[in-house]
Amino acid sequence: MAGTLPPLRLVLAILRIGYLFFSVASGYKLSELDDQLQDMPKAPWRMHTLFSVECRDYFDWQTVGLIHSLRKSGQPGPVTRLLSCTERDLVTYKGHDLAPTLNVPSMSKNPVNGDWYPAINKPAGVVHWLNHSEEAKHVDWVVILDADMIMRRPITPWEVGAEKGKPVSASYGYLVGCDNELATIHTAHPEFCDKVGGFIVMHIDDLRAMAPLWLSKTQEVRADKDHWATKYTGDIYSSGWISEMYGYSFGAAEVGLRHKINDDLMIYPGYIPLPGQEPSVLHYGLRFNVSSWYFDKAEHLNNRIVYECNKLFLPPPYPEQVEIIAKNEEVRHALLLSIECINTLNEGLVLNHAKRGCPKPSKTEYLEFLLSGSDPSSRQRPKVVEQTGSEDATRQKWIGSGEAVGKSSVGNELKLPHPRIHTLFSTECNDYFDWQTLGLYHSFQLSGQPGFITRLLSCTDEKLATYKNMDLAPTHVVPSYSVHPLTGDRYPAINKPVGVLHWLNHVKMDVEYVVILDADMILRGPITPWEFGASRGKPVSVPYDYLIGCDNELARLHTRYPEHCQKVGGIIIMHIEDLRLFAPLWLSKTEEVRADKTHWATKITGDVYGKGWISEMYGYVFGAAELKLQHIIRNDIMLYPGYIPLPGVEVRVLHYGLNFTVGNWSWDKHSWRNGDMTSECWRQFPSPPNPSTLKWSSVLEERRDRLSIECLKTLNEALYLYHKRKGCQLKSQSDAMEDGGQFKHAMVKNSQEETVDGGNFKGSADFELVVNHDDIFESLEEERAETDRSSQTRRKRLATGLTSRTSSATNSRYWMVALWISACILFWALVMLGVSTVYSRSRSQVNNKVRQYKVKPRRFDSEFRKEKLEVRLPELHP
Repeated sequence: MAGTLPPLRLVLAILRIGYLFFSVASGYKLSELDDQLQDMPKAPWRMHTLFSVECRDYFDWQTVGLIHSLRKSGQPGPVTRLLSCTERDLVTYKGHDLAPTLNVPSMSKNPVNGDWYPAINKPAGVVHWLNHSEEAKHVDWVVILDADMIMRRPITPWEVGAEKGKPVSASYGYLVGCDNELATIHTAHPEFCDKVGGFIVMHIDDLRAMAPLWLSKTQEVRADKDHWATKYTGDIYSSGWISEMYGYSFGAAEVGLRHKINDDLMIYPGYIPLPGQEPSVLHYGLRFNVSSWYFDKAEHLNNRIVYECNKLFLPPPYPEQVEIIAKNEEVRHALLLSIECINTLNEGLVLNHAKRGCPKPSKTEYLEFLLSGSDPSSRQRPKVVEQTGSEDATRQKWIGSGEAVGKSSVGNELKLPHPRIHTLFSTECNDYFDWQTLGLYHSFQLSGQPGFITRLLSCTDEKLATYKNMDLAPTHVVPSYSVHPLTGDRYPAINKPVGVLHWLNHVKMDVEYVVILDADMILRGPITPWEFGASRGKPVSVPYDYLIGCDNELARLHTRYPEHCQKVGGIIIMHIEDLRLFAPLWLSKTEEVRADKTHWATKITGDVYGKGWISEMYGYVFGAAELKLQHIIRNDIMLYPGYIPLPGVEVRVLHYGLNFTVGNWSWDKHSWRNGDMTSECWRQFPSPPNPSTLKWSSVLEERRDRLSIECLKTLNEALYLYHKRKGCQLKSQSDAMEDGGQFKHAMVKNSQEETVDGGNFKGSADFELVVNHDDIFESLEEERAETDRSSQTRRKRLATGLTSRTSSATNSRYWMVALWISACILFWALVMLGVSTVYSRSRSQVNNKVRQYKVKPRRFDSEFRKEKLEVRLPELHP
């Protein structure tokens, strides 16, 4: 009949009306967002967008963000999610409705050799789609994205200039294997190898020819373990994790595809775009921050935010706050892109929760902002007023100039985000500093320290060529001055000021304050300028009273202002502008004091060795004196293990530069100068004593020993996690623990949530030593969550200044509860046994015969549990 809607359009219209009705009835202001999600425009050619995921919570929230951004941007053509999932996982998977989906057999675990490599699901999924999807038969062009992307503008082949035989992609310059023997081994046409990735715009005929080779070349490179090293692949982890990227480049080279490389279309949030660049894609594969707020996808591996009603990611600062945070227009543009990325993710979550029938969320200013389409013009423009009489001079407040949005107090008064912080520490490329790096970086992740951290790696070109541990921490390589290029003097300590100066001159970083640590430190809590009072011209440090040269002729010789020489060092919190002026003086004064051999004597420098070894420390204090910097000296930040802590003080840093003892046990970092702790699987330091075996005469002595134990346990924890990440295999039960602290694979598991008491993990139940392999897989799955809980508990204790202790009375109560529960279980077991006996006798009398039963052994599917619970490696590449 003329004018009658076809059945499909009629169904879609009914669903649309029902969706809008639900939105209004539930009180959501979704219309503002939904108005932006226009019907997909018609394309001059048929095109299809693909992205690959696994059936995990981690990929579900990424899917929600990407699908929402595709609709919002108006990307033409249909979208298909390639869902790689085992049949067993598919049965319990809840996210089937998150996107148009094609189920793909999972190849995360290679069916032939058992290799665990989830990244291979991307080419495997594309091949499966080409072979099994009807839609693939009616397509001219394909756009392939990653799940961790936000689409801002449509990407179409006719706009980006893609041609048949000439796909378009972004530059991945770190794929150095295109230039060396890796390419000559794995492709017959290394001259066609393009360093590309991220997104792909390709003609369907090219994809049909290339996709099988993409898969086979991925398997080929993955199996070539001899060429996993960083120098061959550019993979900082040397784990073969980017084999899929090389599979793509080599497969494309095999069929003669030459890419058009477009670096204007995609950007990582946190990176500064080129002038005039408006990227179409935000690829949030790396951690990024806006002032003290940050987002790191790796911290949300097990986040069920899609299925937890009205839960969103931590809101970033509002766009108008960026004008105060950053004065530079390019930096401001970068920060706005970062804010847009997380707001789009949260918009998608709001719509997802509404679709799932979640109750109406509480009204907040941020929710009102999202429902307005994240439009800054919808908010009242605030003004900035300096606080007066505040202890923290760096804090300001936003005071609304008109009526608050949503009429909430938050809208009237908003705190300006804290200053942006970056943490630095200096090392050399040797075994001694490698294990220190692991300890510091691991503790940084647990401590809640804001901002990013960078290892300044001093290394010669010769050593760098063979150095294998670039993956230990975010790293900036600096020239080694261990042997001075002009004087030939061997003095490795000078690498610290050299590294800081090199970082300032070669890294473009949006930072207000820099925290400088030593590698032999363990962070227990955040070190921030707003808490300890650092400001421009007033850095924060800790006392180094043995620098007696500040009081004698040494200071008068090497600084014009000896009266401004302060005995400080170890930890520095300094404004970036002060650091830019100070760093060259730090280096020159270090060289000056190092050359002054006539004043190396202990009575002049305080150096017990009289060898000029602390020249760098004097270089620091004399350089600071030249600028008349006035340090705020704090004795509540750092403690040497083995020293008695101040009463009531929770120190933030343990500096294990000296030998320390706990009972009859002792440890000295210098004994491990040549110890290779990273190459041999599961190698650990000798374990400190169990606190239950120790006796103390005072509370302060107990606290001293517990902090010392915490220091070593953190180092061993870092080593264990590193070896696990490197793929060390679990051993047999007999190898669980070796003498001398050589930890193999035994783990301490607690069924209750853990708390931290002086570095000892305690819970409300007895600990169980787990050596069963299946239980180990389960423990590893929970490890990240347990680590996060431990970190939060430690930060809470640092904030309150209190240390929790488990009393004997509490332990008694636990035993009473346990006995009571056991008695109840035994009672009910006896009752059930009696009932069963009576029932069986009655049946026997009725039937006049005795039935015989065969008891079948219970089947324990170990392989299933391993496949279900084995921790999947997080994505190590963006």
